[in-house]
Amino acid sequence: MSTFEISMLLFQVLGGLSLFIYGMHIMTGSLRTAAGSSLRAILARATHSRVHGAVFGTVVGFLAHSGAAVAMLAGFINAGVMTLEQSIAPVFGANIGTSLSMQLVSFHIADYCWAAIGIGFLLDALIPSERWRKLGIALIGFGLLFLGMETISAGIAPHKDSLAPYLAHIRGDVWTWRLLGVGISALLTALITSSGAMIGLCFALVKAGVFTRFDQVAVVVLGAHIGTCIVPIMAALPMRIGAWRAAIAHLTFNLLNVSLALAAWPFFTWACTASAPGDLVRQTANLHTFVMAAATLLFLPFIALFTRLVRLVTPSKEPVPQPSFLDDKLLAKPEQALAAVIRELRRMAEVCVDSMMLNGELILAPTRKTYLRLLSNEDIINEVRQSMGDYLGHLTKHYLSRRQTLFLQHLDRCMKDIERIGDHLTHIGDTSVERFKIAAAILPEDIFRIWFTLFCSAKHVVCLMARSFDPDSNAFQNTALEILRARDAYMIQSMDAKAEFAGAARDKRITPIGGYYLSRYIEDLDRLVRRAKSIAFAERQPDFWVKTAKLEKEAKEALTYATPARVNPRDYLDLLKKETPFDDSDIPEENPHFIPAESPHQAPPDEHPLAENAGPAPKT
Repeated sequence: MSTFEISMLLFQVLGGLSLFIYGMHIMTGSLRTAAGSSLRAILARATHSRVHGAVFGTVVGFLAHSGAAVAMLAGFINAGVMTLEQSIAPVFGANIGTSLSMQLVSFHIADYCWAAIGIGFLLDALIPSERWRKLGIALIGFGLLFLGMETISAGIAPHKDSLAPYLAHIRGDVWTWRLLGVGISALLTALITSSGAMIGLCFALVKAGVFTRFDQVAVVVLGAHIGTCIVPIMAALPMRIGAWRAAIAHLTFNLLNVSLALAAWPFFTWACTASAPGDLVRQTANLHTFVMAAATLLFLPFIALFTRLVRLVTPSKEPVPQPSFLDDKLLAKPEQALAAVIRELRRMAEVCVDSMMLNGELILAPTRKTYLRLLSNEDIINEVRQSMGDYLGHLTKHYLSRRQTLFLQHLDRCMKDIERIGDHLTHIGDTSVERFKIAAAILPEDIFRIWFTLFCSAKHVVCLMARSFDPDSNAFQNTALEILRARDAYMIQSMDAKAEFAGAARDKRITPIGGYYLSRYIEDLDRLVRRAKSIAFAERQPDFWVKTAKLEKEAKEALTYATPARVNPRDYLDLLKKETPFDDSDIPEENPHFIPAESPHQAPPDEHPLAENAGPAPKT
């Protein structure tokens, strides 16, 4: 082969591998998007038992591949939504799910890759449904995946005799070469960050006639099991110790299943060759599945011991994230569920306090580690917010009193305000990282001291907001008043600081870019303090309190309601087009908004904090 031919072959293999990886990313990403929140619901149900965890982890692994699935589990642990022990069974299942997806790739359907791409394009271009469009994109990715395999096979096939001496080291018939082949495969898989891509490349080499023996492909598959662990490890690096341990659990499991396969090499060789005689591609896929399934069945009964092993190999003095208070068992007692939501709000707010401290460090001397920790806190807040939204949605399906109904709405509002506070804190961190790179944005010490004092004042407001979510003291109205007083003090400081900064800009004591970053800082601080004020107003409402007498009270059967008639869109579109305001006389008379169906349960008179023994009265 000439130099030009070698170069073109390398580019063809690289291009085919790129098509394969790109197609896999498109396919799995689109399937995850099409599934939406269903993946979170599936993994939430995975905590019910070990078998549930393995089964539902298999589903998520099939859709998202093990690396992405374990990274998702690490995020749940980081947010406290799931414990390390609860995540072990889904980790096992995610590996089985990945092997099943590669089973699909191993079937001889490459001739239909263009059909998959064409049908996927039509679904994406012509179907208005977002879910169907995502499924169409997944089909395009599926077709690109096979197209990449065919590109690699077509390029290598004419030169298989020339390449054979270079790939002779990939063999498993001798023990030492077996270990070397596993190590080389693990390294290459870590570099391309995808076990699916590595096994797909192996399929292509088999189809091209380069690999002709089972022992050659077996070491590639086993090495890919280890190399793919780099994905969740990289994802867990900025997270807390619990998430890091989930990634190490994935690595430990794969090291153990590879060791099992090497120890029982004659058995797996016999089982795989007997499962698909004469079809090396199918034997390769079967080895992937057999090893994962055998290891899961072997280690699943010993999850407690496996968890201890993971903790033993990852010692840390860092405290484990506080677990979530959102227990589905509490839904049957709505007052306890509402108290649990308050405790979860406090957990979210304490993450915001931690983010304020991290921002203080970023303002003074930003580091990548601190910034990544801030981004990790933002992920925690978002994850808890989604879990809490699902929890409140489930709670509305139970019978709630009038006070509990309004209380739930206030809690939902507080949840969204805390999430927005987290967004503002992340934006402050982004501003600090940008500002520190620009020498002209450095501030004189007197101006910086004014700004930093204002930041500490805002931190005080956030700390008060976090302490206010205490269902045991039931003093929400009093603590809300403290937040409002601290907010008023902050606003006075903010107005004085803005005037001082404007004077410094006019006197050219700070550069224009320095003034620009100061305005960004203050804008975010003002907004997050305004969100804390909104939370305080919610806590001042007469319905915002926990009735301890109802904590053990079981929920009655939920009331049933008749579905109301839909409004006539045409009438309201006509009103929308009017330029002048309209009153009730312009709105056509319709059916009542809803008609309660006959029910044996009557809504009792609502409790009020001013009633006897009802609870603390709000101060006005």
